Amino acid sequence: MALRSHLDKLDRSVFSRRALVLFGAQSALAAALGGRMYQLQIVEGEKYAARAERARIRPSLLAPVRGQIFSRDGKPLAVNRHNYRLVLYREKTEDVAETLERLSAIIPIPPLQRKALLEQIERTRAFLPVVLAENLKWEEFAEVNANAPALAGISPELGLTRHYPEADFAGHLVGYVAAASERDVERAGEAGTLIKLPGMRIGKSGVERIEEVALRGKAGLSRVEKDVHGRPKRELERKEGTPGEDLTLTLNMGLQKYAVQRMGEESGAVVVMDIYDGDVLAMASTPGFDPNGFVLGLSHADWGALQSNEKRPLNNKAVSGLYPPGSTFKMVVALAAMDAGLIGPGHNVYCGGHIELGSHRFHCWKRGGHGTMNLHTGLKQSCDIYFYDIAKRIGIDRLAEVARQFGIGVLPEIGLNDAKAGTMPDVAWKRAALKQPWYPGETLHAGIGQGYLSSSPLQLAVMASRIANGGYQVHPRLVRARDGKRIKARALHGTGIDDAHIEAVKRGMYAVVNEAGGTAFRSRISMAGYEMCGKTGTAQVRRITTAERATGVLKNNELPWKLRDHALFVAYAPAHDPRYAVAVVVEHGGGGSKVAAPIARDVLLKLQFPKEIPEGALPKGADPVFVAKKDEDDESDDT
Repeated sequence: MALRSHLDKLDRSVFSRRALVLFGAQSALAAALGGRMYQLQIVEGEKYAARAERARIRPSLLAPVRGQIFSRDGKPLAVNRHNYRLVLYREKTEDVAETLERLSAIIPIPPLQRKALLEQIERTRAFLPVVLAENLKWEEFAEVNANAPALAGISPELGLTRHYPEADFAGHLVGYVAAASERDVERAGEAGTLIKLPGMRIGKSGVERIEEVALRGKAGLSRVEKDVHGRPKRELERKEGTPGEDLTLTLNMGLQKYAVQRMGEESGAVVVMDIYDGDVLAMASTPGFDPNGFVLGLSHADWGALQSNEKRPLNNKAVSGLYPPGSTFKMVVALAAMDAGLIGPGHNVYCGGHIELGSHRFHCWKRGGHGTMNLHTGLKQSCDIYFYDIAKRIGIDRLAEVARQFGIGVLPEIGLNDAKAGTMPDVAWKRAALKQPWYPGETLHAGIGQGYLSSSPLQLAVMASRIANGGYQVHPRLVRARDGKRIKARALHGTGIDDAHIEAVKRGMYAVVNEAGGTAFRSRISMAGYEMCGKTGTAQVRRITTAERATGVLKNNELPWKLRDHALFVAYAPAHDPRYAVAVVVEHGGGGSKVAAPIARDVLLKLQFPKEIPEGALPKGADPVFVAKKDEDDESDDT
């Protein structure tokens, strides 16, 4: 009995210890659970409540309305118009393929496009919309609406799309918009989420690109309640975005259209500037392209035609086309020589048709030569020998220094992403770019605007503007006002060139056009108070051999198009009270006096007489002024 009693006590002791351990474990677990519940509900309660709220209510960005673009004369250049589109909600149709089959009987959906749509729909969550077609014609949109009962899941919607009313007349300058690429999204930083939104478009070229932030506006916000599967239930709050700024450009659309039409089938550019505030009144690059094609979607055939065209319609030749300036550069050479004190206006050089440097012979464009030339007659008759001589006296480094003060070899501060700086060579440039020394003969080539020298039509317009305004460093600009508020032009700073030297050059430019024997005399404006001053240029694109000179240099019309000379002309008007400068480059056009000068004259006349050019504007026997297709809406006195 004693043994049994002892064993019972032992069992009760073991049970009590086990019960105590179990109780302790349960208490610890209860305490841990209680602590965790306290942490979740009290300490971190707000955080998890907010997370649950975010899961239930999803905020989403709303695309703002893009700002519009207008010309200075009030013509719409880039606007937003209705976009009739079709959206599919997969969860609302039982058979997507059959639905697309029915839709293709109403609007054309090629098999490849249909296959791509099916793949996109399969990848997209059932309750999310997929855009099937955009920019439908009203008739197509109406027919889809009429057949809505047979098109389950398809929702016709009205949105906005970009439209360019002036099409190829201003395509290069205004640019176009398109969907953002992955690279665009990365570059956009915080704005990347916005530009990824369905239907959102961003600027890809021209003003649309350089003013993207201003035109884009600020996003709105929508707060939508969703179920546990992420399906929208109802919109709780909606705040529309801030529309982008409306921009008014410096462009005079009437003049722009005229410049494009005046160029005709030629390849090249016309740039017109206000010589005091830098307003670009016209920037025509021909041939052009219609930016609407990029918004609506180009076919492979259309894209291939643009890419294969030898006249490069996609290139804005006004800012990215680089050409030897030829004789239009001679004013800068003269200014550099006078500024260095090496010559005066009365400096004489005899032109016998060529000049020799070492064993090399440099020829004048006039076989047999011009005789004795000074600055006035050298510019008037564009004597190459005169400018070979003074370029050799200056040296390339001093010439380059002055040229840059007039915009040559300097990237124009216009903001266009495709603008180029061209090349104003000097000793350091050649050593860095070509790892070669500079040779004296290369200075002579630069003296007549050839050799390594290259510039864009915009740079030539800047050069002409700075000469015309007395040597002030005007800069070109494209935006005149934002949301109706005028933008003040930049202050002008002088180049430091002596006024007397600039006046001497301007007298030479007057003689080029208005004195008998001037290279552009046939293209003059004879009406008093409206005359122009200018300088012709003909830039070679091929080397003329000694053998060809011996047998006779081939004329441009005897050569293939790509081997013909470029035709150039720079000018300003009115001659005695300058206001406007113009630069014309015609690729492979031949002589500047025959081809480019008449274009510049007509453009300046159109600018000064926008409605009708009066009788007496031209001398008797002069080539008639080009008359563009009548369009009264394009006429404007606002310059």
